[in-house]
Amino acid sequence: MPSTWSQVVLHIVFATKDRQPFIEDSLAPRLYAFIGGIVRDEGGSLWQAGGMPDHVHLLVRAGTDKSIAELVREVKARSSRWMHDEIGRTDFAWQKGYGVFSVSMSQVDAVKRYIQQQRQHHASQDFGTELRELLRRHGVEFDERYVD
Repeated sequence: MPSTWSQVVLHIVFATKDRQPFIEDSLAPRLYAFIGGIVRDEGGSLWQAGGMPDHVHLLVRAGTDKSIAELVREVKARSSRWMHDEIGRTDFAWQKGYGVFSVSMSQVDAVKRYIQQQRQHHASQDFGTELRELLRRHGVEFDERYVD
């Protein structure tokens, strides 16, 4: 086969180190645009980005040349460096680890809405509870010690 085709859509979630509220509303659009550029550089496309001051949700069509771990590592490393160098937040860091969930094409619009509605969602639920719910919904086994 001379070509490679894929449609791998991922919902990626990760938090700031110690859940510090580094991502102010005024900064978020610039950060998400920068992350979109990183995803493009890595052969994918960012379909939706959103979150709260202490975490992000990304809906990504992954490329075929990089592993998920490589993609997330690049997004976190380059966006962290951008926060330091361009924004001047030298104390900024992402947490270690991330959550990643496969998304079927039939659920893409629902996940987009979920990401767009983070403010409303978090009016009644904190990040740890949200992450546990995502892990359970996707059948991911996890150790409670590493969720909060």
